[in-house]
Amino acid sequence: MKTKMPNKYRNIGTPPGTLSYTGTDSGSVKITLIEFNEQEFLEKEFYDFSVCTKHLKPNMVQWINVEGVHDISLIESIGKLYNIHPLTLEDIVHLDQRPKFEDYEHYVLAIMKMIMYNNEVHSEQLSIILADNTVISFQEPQGGDAFDIIRERLRQSKGRVRKHGADYLFYALMDAVVDYYFHTIEKIGDKVGQIEEQIIKEPKRESLIELYKLKREVIFLRKQVWPLRDMLSNLLRSESNYINSGTLLFFRDLQDHTTRIIDTVETYRDLLSGIMDIYLSTNANKMNEVMKVLTIMSSIFIPVTFIAGVYGMNFEYMPELKSPIGYAAVWIIMLGVMGGLVIYFKKKKWM
Repeated sequence: MKTKMPNKYRNIGTPPGTLSYTGTDSGSVKITLIEFNEQEFLEKEFYDFSVCTKHLKPNMVQWINVEGVHDISLIESIGKLYNIHPLTLEDIVHLDQRPKFEDYEHYVLAIMKMIMYNNEVHSEQLSIILADNTVISFQEPQGGDAFDIIRERLRQSKGRVRKHGADYLFYALMDAVVDYYFHTIEKIGDKVGQIEEQIIKEPKRESLIELYKLKREVIFLRKQVWPLRDMLSNLLRSESNYINSGTLLFFRDLQDHTTRIIDTVETYRDLLSGIMDIYLSTNANKMNEVMKVLTIMSSIFIPVTFIAGVYGMNFEYMPELKSPIGYAAVWIIMLGVMGGLVIYFKKKKWM
């Protein structure tokens, strides 16, 4: 599982609203401007926000996607243009935020984790602002994201995105992120099935390590999905002027999807705990079988050892010591004791 580990304590004691990036500098910032209505569509890329603002057109829905939030001056410029509160800007550059929704006077804010899966879980923080006819998204560049399908719909004028306003685009971006959660848990489900089959057939240490790794990923997903449901609940209760009542129906559907994801994640978490118990039980049973074999062997040879010890004593006057059939008699007695014990153990079904 790969996640960014921000330095939460870089500037201890700074006043609220102070912008301090807590991630790793990821190079230049790319700004993608998409403007559309039902008839028109424009898409351009910029590396300077001042140039981007000159291309903004009235009477069109604007989507500004910022890839890279380490440029503090850029974040401040966007905040100044769209009247974004300093606390919101602080949340955008702090990459350890819990998923949440906040309703401000001039905009609404949603922060969530974008989850991608490529052999392991990757995550990045996503902040989306909905203002008047404008959606601004802030993300870290990871070489691809969940928004590609939304961009394609806009380019080809498919679905409802081009026909509705910025609030529907706000929903569509969040819905695309949640869809990737389904993709992630599907991949994790496949791995859970593989590990379960491996451990049942032949439990190995490598399987145990993979099981622990997968359990950590499921716990991480759980930590991201539970607050996401709370965030959507707050959004539905907010009665914000920026979200139309018709769009709220789609957010309710998104909340249902989140609930399904939570149920699936909880199921996988319980299943992984069960697989762990199976692994430990299987190893314990193997150890019990080994101890059972050793105990049976010891039980068989202890009487024989006793007989051999008695007749191995170096006393001069011992019965049968000089008997011509003594050696053969001792062997017959020992073999008879061993055979009797084997028959007894088999009758008891101990072997």
